[in-house]
Amino acid sequence: MYLESPVSSIDKPREEVYAFLTDLRNFERLMPENIQTFEVLDADTFRFALKGMPEIVLKRKEQVPVEKVVLGAASDKLPFTLTADIREPGPGRSEVTLSFEGAFNAMMAMMVKGPITSFLNTLSQNLGAL
Repeated sequence: MYLESPVSSIDKPREEVYAFLTDLRNFERLMPENIQTFEVLDADTFRFALKGMPEIVLKRKEQVPVEKVVLGAASDKLPFTLTADIREPGPGRSEVTLSFEGAFNAMMAMMVKGPITSFLNTLSQNLGAL
């Protein structure tokens, strides 16, 4: 399953946006209002839980300076990645597209598509509001 957020336009240079996204503590600022827990476990891992949803642990899987940050599930039970692609359309401006890719069976994909789409859209909106 592959999902993509709308593009977030940010009035900051690409380097600043990349630095923001590589500091995992900042993801707490991007989370939806219904967040129940958020904890940075180490420099590459954080855990969060939204109301009514199971706890999720994300680990940094890849980063390409000023271009991309890839987080993935710390558990192999439900493998997925959350990728932030950062572009610079002009001086001092950035655009970020968030994408979610997961290996789910058809039934699971049907169940999680709505909540994950909503989650991606919220992250994208909050990122655009930086």
